Amino acid sequence: MTQKEFLNIVMPFKDKVFRLAKRLLVSTEEAEDATQEVLLKLWNNKKKIAEYRNVEAFSMTMTKNYCFDKLKSKQAQNLKIVHSNYEEKNTPLQKQVELNDSVSWVAKIIEDLPEQQKMIIQLRDIEEYDFDEIAKMLEMNNTAVRVALSRARKTIREKLTNTHNYGIK
Repeated sequence: MTQKEFLNIVMPFKDKVFRLAKRLLVSTEEAEDATQEVLLKLWNNKKKIAEYRNVEAFSMTMTKNYCFDKLKSKQAQNLKIVHSNYEEKNTPLQKQVELNDSVSWVAKIIEDLPEQQKMIIQLRDIEEYDFDEIAKMLEMNNTAVRVALSRARKTIREKLTNTHNYGIK
């Protein structure tokens, strides 16, 4: 496989790899390192890439595993999961403050979700993978993915509603 062929396969989902790594590792630098590691592993195994039916799903699984290994290591004891992908332009200041506050609350709520639910929210709602791909990446059955996503969304909705209605933290 030539370098050009490799880039044509890998570049379309490189940003998704980074966003998943950023979701899991928080630090932009750590996420960049993780992305680079995954792409390097793909490059080193470029002869085998043709064997995989879905290189993107394979690389997302590699990213997830790499990040979990990184989080388990002693050097990453103070890393945590946060969401900071939201930014909207041309909104009135008050509306922008409210939106930022809501995004901040959602990030806090997601942070408290079980690890599996965090991953499913990231892959489905942010990266927009379909259920079959998520099930394969997380080695779960399709129904379990749907149930976990539903529970995660319900938890987020309930806690956000409580926060906005009553100021409960």
